[in-house]
This record gives sequence, structure tokens and C-alpha cells, in this order.
Amino acid sequence: MLKRICLVACIFICQFSFAQERKDSMHTIAKKTVLASAQVGLWAGSFYALNKAWYAAYPRAPFKFYDDWLEWQQMDKAGHLWSAYSISEHTSNIWQWAGADPQKAVWIGGVSAIGYLSIIEILDGYSDKWGFSIPDMAANTLGAGIFMAQAMAWKNQRIRVKLSYHPVQYNGYQNRADDLFGKTAVEKVLKDYNGQTYWLSTNIRSFFPSSSWPTWLNIAFGYGAKTMLGGYENRWTDVNGSIVYANEISRYKRFHLSLDLDLTRIKTKNKTLSTLFSLVNVLKIPAPSIEFNTEGKLRFHPLFY
Repeated sequence: MLKRICLVACIFICQFSFAQERKDSMHTIAKKTVLASAQVGLWAGSFYALNKAWYAAYPRAPFKFYDDWLEWQQMDKAGHLWSAYSISEHTSNIWQWAGADPQKAVWIGGVSAIGYLSIIEILDGYSDKWGFSIPDMAANTLGAGIFMAQAMAWKNQRIRVKLSYHPVQYNGYQNRADDLFGKTAVEKVLKDYNGQTYWLSTNIRSFFPSSSWPTWLNIAFGYGAKTMLGGYENRWTDVNGSIVYANEISRYKRFHLSLDLDLTRIKTKNKTLSTLFSLVNVLKIPAPSIEFNTEGKLRFHPLFY
């Protein structure tokens, strides 16, 4: 559920901004103390807000497991992977700024991401509408693992997990889309799986250091899905209790090949710009794309995002 990713993103952005603003004014021990306190406070505050704003609106139930692997063509799993990867990297960066040993910071980042998202899954487990999802936990662990494995083996991120989004038009089914994905632009970015694409953005130069390939230019492999008006099928019950069938709309998966930028590899002496590059780097830049989908069609997009 990407409704949670907004809170998660706010946490690591606030933490990173906090660290940058105080970078030259605290000793290492003080940095670690303040950072640890801030992280605990932000976690506790976000859980409280999440419970009040979301879970309190739904009835509680005894703890249960929930298998949602086939839901939304696995797009929500890609969202969990992206979220865990992003939290791991930014938390690790913050702790390295605070003076932690780089290897320890990597572990703190990965464990923090898995721990935070695990608590959210536990809250789901006690909700009548959902349950504790093992596929979600697997995606969370994989996302953190992708960051940790690269940080420990290569000391950098050669393959990054990124997100892009484009608005979707739902001709004839806008009311259904509004119910599922929200009406505002922010709601749609976070909840509309039809408009999201997740990418593995690969830095070619890091694999072939002697080549003339630009250090900041990546090749990105994307995954998305289209025309989904329900978790498992395009059928639902409307407000009048009638079953609506939209089986004429084919659900399909999309695979993309595109170019991307690794903004963290663009050299700059401006600390503010460097921080901005790091935060924005969780998103893929718009670029031409070649798409192959499970309908057997090959398409070229002059500009895809």
C-alpha cells in the first residue's frame, strides 16, 4: 500500500535536511545523540499519525496473515521494494554524516528500513480489511538487501531502484478510478498503480570503468502495469450493490528500456545542490523509452515518465 510511502519519504527527507543544516555545528557524539533521538521521535510520531489517520477508520481484528502476491500485478510489491531501498540508503547516509563507521551505517540503514516497514505490516495484520503480508515483507527485505549488498561489495550503488509517474485518463470509468486512487494529484501519485513505473537504473561506467561512457548516464529497466480497475480483476460492486464488469479492458504488464541520470555522480561543490541531487535521485528522469508489453506489442515513447 503506497499510502504509507508518503510518510516514509517524509521521514528520511526530514532526517537528511536536519543533518545538513547542522553539519558544521556539532561534535560526532552530539550528532549521533541528536540523530538517534530525532529518528525515534519521527518514527513514533509517524506511527501515531498513521494509526489515527488510517487504521482507526477500519475495524480491528485478531492477527492474521494475508497473501496478496497476485494483487495489482505485483506493482505494490515493487513499491515496497523502492521504499525499503530508499529508506536504507538515506538513513545510512545520515548516520555516516553523524560519524558512524560506514559498514555499521549500512547495517543501520538496512535494519531501520526493514524494522520500520515491518511495524507497518504488523499494524496491517491487526486490521480487519488487510493482514500481515509475507510477500510485502519479502519485497521490503529485498529492497534493503539491494542497497546493503552493493554498499558492502562495491562501496557505492551501481544499480538504483527508482520511481516515475504519469497521469492516467480513465474514459468512462473515472468514478471508479477516483474511488480507488483518489482525486488529487498527490493521492494519484501515491496510489495509482497504472501510472507508476519502477526502475532498476544501472550505471554502466561503474561496471566498465575504462570505457568512455559518461559517469552520470545510466541505462534503466522499468516495470509497470496498465488498465487495472481492481486488485485482481476489472470487476467490482458499485454503490447500488450492482456488479460492474469491465472485462473488455485488458490488464497487462509493461517492460521498458530507457536512459536515466545518476544525479549523485554529478560533481558539485555546492552542499545544498548536492543534498537536493541525493533526494531527487529516488526518481527517474523523463527520457525516451522502448516498451514491450504482455499484449505482445512493441512501442516507442519519445518521452516517458
